[in-house]
Amino acid sequence: MKMRRFLATAVAAAVTTPVVFLAAAPAFADGKPAGAAARQDKKQTIGALREAVAAAQKAFDEAGAAREAGERQLDADLDKLSVSQGGTHPLVIAYDEARKAADAAAAAKKEADGKLAAAEKALAELPAEATQEQKDAAHNAVDDARKAAGEAATAKTAADTKASEAGKALSDERVRLVQVFWKDYQKPHEDAQKALDAAKKALADALAEATAATCTDGTKNPDLVSSLTGPKKIAAGGSGVFTFRVTNQGTARLEEVAVDALVFGMERIEQDHKNFTVTSSSPADTSLAPGKSIDFKLKVAVGAAAKADTGVLPVVARYVDKGVSCGIAEKGHQVTFTVTKPHKPGKPGKPGSGSTGGSTGGNGTSQQGGQSDTPVTDGTSGSTGGTLARTGAGSSTMPIALAGAAAVALGAGAMVVVRRRRAGADA
Repeated sequence: MKMRRFLATAVAAAVTTPVVFLAAAPAFADGKPAGAAARQDKKQTIGALREAVAAAQKAFDEAGAAREAGERQLDADLDKLSVSQGGTHPLVIAYDEARKAADAAAAAKKEADGKLAAAEKALAELPAEATQEQKDAAHNAVDDARKAAGEAATAKTAADTKASEAGKALSDERVRLVQVFWKDYQKPHEDAQKALDAAKKALADALAEATAATCTDGTKNPDLVSSLTGPKKIAAGGSGVFTFRVTNQGTARLEEVAVDALVFGMERIEQDHKNFTVTSSSPADTSLAPGKSIDFKLKVAVGAAAKADTGVLPVVARYVDKGVSCGIAEKGHQVTFTVTKPHKPGKPGKPGSGSTGGSTGGNGTSQQGGQSDTPVTDGTSGSTGGTLARTGAGSSTMPIALAGAAAVALGAGAMVVVRRRRAGADA
């Protein structure tokens, strides 16, 4: 009896005067902790690094878009410079004409060479009785053919040179376009990628360094407000779902928002605490932007062996910004619910005493309102759901630990005092 009275008094003391349990913790000192300024500097530095990452990301995206546009332009320009695809660029036209001229010069040289060979053959085949006039004519034919062949060879060489120069000019233009693309688009894109990687690494390093530090700045944050709604009754052997909504009324984003929750039976806290457990369903993204809210679903389970009792659920919100700063809500919440007898088989319980709690009152903000039907969402990403994680006291938890945990959970500010269902029962 004395132990139960002591524990009930301890929890009430934690509710009304949390400093009784937490006076030694720097989180509840009137001033900021000694390291607050350093953490603020780290937070500002991390904020600047995040801005740098955002700026680098923007530059990278812009460089990527420019690169895509430049690549499309390069493809179009190269198509115009393509001989096989009938490119329309002046260099293609010049090369095509020069190549045709070279082909014609080659054909003319071949013809001249043929005439020279024929003249030389005719001279060699002159009969012995040929007259001097015939011999002179044959020699003159060879000389003329040789001269024509030489001129054709010279013309071919010139045509080939011109065609080669036109081809080189075409090739050089292609190379120039690729070089311009590299200089104006590809390299800036790669440089932007390197800058983004460096900015991300700097931020990751800073966050890793900050995370390695222990966060002790548990300053009360008036911008972190909350509401708690849920069933008024839970039958032994059943469970009820409470909705703990946390809202950021400040101007800065809060990272890693979490919930500290505890559940116990007020009348028999030191005897059957193992009959009360609470699990929390959290959204995947627990960062909270200014003006946004996030819902945590707290499932309270009552063991089948639990006696009629007054259940107590104290809850408080907290946040940790990667170890740089942390805090708790200025005010927490505590609701009570009635533990009723289990249902008999085939006889459904009355409204308000079922396995999931009683009446539902929508999304009310009263501390003992109806169960919320609002899906778990932070109001920004639209994500819902989460995994249940055991947060209640296990069967091996000592009664005094329950009282201490309640004190920690409720130490964020003044709460509703839990009153015994039977006043003076243990007097």
